[in-house]
Amino acid sequence: MKRRPNYLAGFASLVWLFLIGLPLYVMLAATLRTRTDYSDGGPLSFPKHWTLKNYTQDFSNGFGQYFLNTMWVTLAVVVIVLLLVPPLSYAIVRSKGRLTSGVFRLFLIGLAIPAQAVIVPMFYVISKAGLYDNLIGVILPTAAFSLPVCTLILSGVMRDITSDLYEAMAMDGAPPWRVFFQLVLPLSRGGLSTIMVFSALQAWNGFLFPLVLTQSDSSKVITLGLYNFQTEHGVDIPGLLAAVVLSMLPIFIVYLFARRALVQGLMGVGGK
Repeated sequence: MKRRPNYLAGFASLVWLFLIGLPLYVMLAATLRTRTDYSDGGPLSFPKHWTLKNYTQDFSNGFGQYFLNTMWVTLAVVVIVLLLVPPLSYAIVRSKGRLTSGVFRLFLIGLAIPAQAVIVPMFYVISKAGLYDNLIGVILPTAAFSLPVCTLILSGVMRDITSDLYEAMAMDGAPPWRVFFQLVLPLSRGGLSTIMVFSALQAWNGFLFPLVLTQSDSSKVITLGLYNFQTEHGVDIPGLLAAVVLSMLPIFIVYLFARRALVQGLMGVGGK
């Protein structure tokens, strides 16, 4: 049978493409224009004179330092999550003790506690520890608030590993550490990619902890550095959007390579 073209679906697709493409065009076009050109022509007009000055000015205004700070925070949070969550999830899945179950319930309670509810005691603890206005003071609470979700995701992935594989490793005389490194971790690559991307997003887009726990320009991250484009005389929209584009690129690249594992891990089938 010959299929008839679905004109309604095609029209809806074009409308959706327009709704998605218009903001992207406005953002990218603004980064290649001067402030005068942007103010005279408006956001929807085509650039008259192409320029990369907005990107170079961002780095001369300190964006490079904010970018490096955000990179260090993100890498540190991801490393902490990858060191703590896999063995914790393995213990939760394989152990039947009350202590392990209690720890898992404690992590589930952490899912219901927003960061805004504990920011004041968090500020007090970080200040007393001498970590105020230090990137370590941002890394530790960011990693702590990423642990509950990451533990829930990875433990769900590890539960997909069949008991027959564990029994086969036990019959070979493999100790628990060998089972963990040679069986569990290789079969949990999808879940590991998921928690890596999730924790990286949490750290890269973090705003509340850097806002409250840092003060000097040397400790600012990208989300706080974007405020520098707003002055008493107005907002440098082309420069601001150029900084937004630069801040999007690393996470966009990571998502391109890990999107399949991310979706599978969130669906709970990453271990298969």
